[in-house]
Amino acid sequence: MNCWKCGREIETKERVGFRDCCPACDRPLHVCLNCEFHDPAYNNQCRETEAARVVDKDRANFCELFAPRKADAAKIPAASNVRTQLDSLFRKKT
Repeated sequence: MNCWKCGREIETKERVGFRDCCPACDRPLHVCLNCEFHDPAYNNQCRETEAARVVDKDRANFCELFAPRKADAAKIPAASNVRTQLDSLFRKKT
């Protein structure tokens, strides 16, 4: 899976512990934004109907139904690509 904050690829062997953090940005990994069931279009932003409501989707929680989201490099923009887009957007006209 990839970290929800920085995009770093995280090796998940079996489970993600409740207190596991990203080695790059030190953000918690057991959060709704890293879960396979997280979907903003659903009630409580979760496709799992048995899950308890979690208000802060970016904070660590104790949801037993958590399943690590599969790594998807296409969803996470490369930093250099973003920088290039910003530079082209705000380039001064000469």
